[in-house]
Amino acid sequence: MTSSLPAPADRLEVLEAATLCLVETAAPTLAPEHRAAMEQAWAKAVQANPDLFDGPAVVCTATGYDGDTLVLSWAPVTYRYFALRRVAGAPQVSSVFVTVAQPTDEGRLVVGRMSAWTAAPGRWQLPGGNVEPPVGTGVLDEAELRNQACRELAEEIGVPSTPRDLTPWAVTCGENGNIGVHYEAPPLPQQAVRERYEALVRAETVAGRAPELDRIALVDGAAGELEGPHADYLDVLLHRYKARTHG
Repeated sequence: MTSSLPAPADRLEVLEAATLCLVETAAPTLAPEHRAAMEQAWAKAVQANPDLFDGPAVVCTATGYDGDTLVLSWAPVTYRYFALRRVAGAPQVSSVFVTVAQPTDEGRLVVGRMSAWTAAPGRWQLPGGNVEPPVGTGVLDEAELRNQACRELAEEIGVPSTPRDLTPWAVTCGENGNIGVHYEAPPLPQQAVRERYEALVRAETVAGRAPELDRIALVDGAAGELEGPHADYLDVLLHRYKARTHG
């Protein structure tokens, strides 16, 4: 098996693989000056956005192939490690995230706009989020990625699902070498999707919280239809979906 750090991409790359294997490795070793700069950058980020939370996260330390299996090496960290991206000369930090493509019966996909309090305010993306390391004796494998993808779908647009509902769709490598593992859910009626999202927003509002996605849209085509920035993978995956469903 050959292995390497995911390269920072000027354009999105789709990583073709029949299966996915995840291997835990040690967290990146930081020189004292890089750690100090990271702490300073994180403190500034929290000062600018007090809603930022230094919770558990996963970084990709290498990718490689073993035959037709994509091997993704990962390490457990916390969110402050992503502040290293603002530190000159620091080690590359690549996140691992999951998304779910939720189609409607009309052949559109649900996308959401990140709320103002999030780390990427105003950005359009598929429902999803950064992968978290397993708790206790748990294992981070492809089954756990499905679990976390289901949780993100429920938390962001209010659509319940089970891991067996999700079909592997694509793996991407994009900005900062970030690895996205993308799934597809079974189609739902457009009205049902909107009703579930609206119910989620009402519940969050009653609880005194703002939803993670402040708006959803149903798209059929390019991300350019949306007003504002969008995730780097979105155009590629929307074109991929349209080519398959519309020929």
